[in-house]
Amino acid sequence: MQIFEAEIRNNIAVSPGQGPDYQERNPILRMMEVWAKAELAADREHYDAGSLDFLFPFKDLALYGPRPPNSGVLDPRSQDEKQDFQKQNVADFNLEDCWLARGYASADPWEGSFLKLSYSASPFTRLATKAAEAGSPLKSTIRAWIKVGGNATSFPILVPYNPRTDRYEIEIWAYPGRDLSGRLGDKGRAALETGAIVADASLVRGERSAFHGPAVSGERDQANRAIAQTNDPAPVDMIQRATDHTLHPVLPVTVEVAWANDSLQVWDNNGGGNYTYKFNMLFRGWRNYLQVGQSRHPHGGVGFLEYRNLLSNYFSLEDRRRSVLGNRWEPELGRELNSWNFGAEAWNGQQAAGPKPAGPKLERFMAVDYMDLHLLNSRCGIGIHRHRDNQEVFLLMEGSALMLVGDWCKFPDRERAFELRQMEAGDLAVCKTGQLHALYNHTDEQIKLFMFGGYD
Repeated sequence: MQIFEAEIRNNIAVSPGQGPDYQERNPILRMMEVWAKAELAADREHYDAGSLDFLFPFKDLALYGPRPPNSGVLDPRSQDEKQDFQKQNVADFNLEDCWLARGYASADPWEGSFLKLSYSASPFTRLATKAAEAGSPLKSTIRAWIKVGGNATSFPILVPYNPRTDRYEIEIWAYPGRDLSGRLGDKGRAALETGAIVADASLVRGERSAFHGPAVSGERDQANRAIAQTNDPAPVDMIQRATDHTLHPVLPVTVEVAWANDSLQVWDNNGGGNYTYKFNMLFRGWRNYLQVGQSRHPHGGVGFLEYRNLLSNYFSLEDRRRSVLGNRWEPELGRELNSWNFGAEAWNGQQAAGPKPAGPKLERFMAVDYMDLHLLNSRCGIGIHRHRDNQEVFLLMEGSALMLVGDWCKFPDRERAFELRQMEAGDLAVCKTGQLHALYNHTDEQIKLFMFGGYD
């Protein structure tokens, strides 16, 4: 990962004796407004709201600078006062022209994955500007070349204009048949007719039954029958199951996109390299786990215990992830340190006292310096912030909330984006070194949150 050199000058020095203004244009509230305006193509009842996962790519960021006496230290590589939280907080951002979403859609009795892509129809987008310069202004459709995992469109597909949102938008459903229209309501049928919904199970893949429902429960029950012969029957693995599933519960999903005008004369394609987006929030819980099994007499006790491994350096789980991901593998509990990061051994309880590594280094464990319980009332939000060095876990204990994670640094395999998804009780998100994160209580009820990690 790399620090964006050009963004250091965006960071805002806060004058001594004057704190940041968190009331004006607060970044977490701005993102909630963007999320609330995101529109899906069919009627609401055709989507599982709890499965929706959004990516909002951004162009640039500005962070607040440290508190006195370090107010002028705006280069994050030199911001070594670990108990100064002000320097972590995002002050401003600018979003890119597109956003993406994935989730489960339903057309009774079918339930499966969908992927949505949305591109602004503003005359100031890169594509619109290039088209105007070429004397070929954008029309009622544009085109997109799309690759989901290892599956790509054979030719750039049409993306129609949506007058309700003033955007070009398309949803690709993994529906396998040709009778989708008869299973949708009026809004969905209209979207299917205009091309705002297309069924393409070769591009977007996976049905809900691959990971949820009677078949998976039956497989788990069948595995547990061996408990009569052994205290620890073989668990049911999720890592190597349906690895090309667009809504895989524990594997990241990569989407490559290039946008063009209708005639393919001009392109917005990241200089010919395509835009690469990655749904990769480290999100686990009752529905998102590495494997599930049952143990008899757990640790010499009595009865039967069902376990779900969420994150683990044991039982060859990381080896299984690595076998699937190859060079896309990243450690889940460990962290990669750069020359500007402090390692876990540097913290002495009051300040970072140890040296920084001379070069890239991998810590295979997660350091924990604090554990806290939080109560968040309705419309309370933990703001968008980053930790330069350490990792953090948000575990929702009660209620429902919106979790945001994004890349503060630039990672070589993806564009930077805010990823936003809904958490329920028992869900957790791991925020990695170099990432941004926030949480917002969008409900009318108080929520309970358990947080732990390393100070930064």
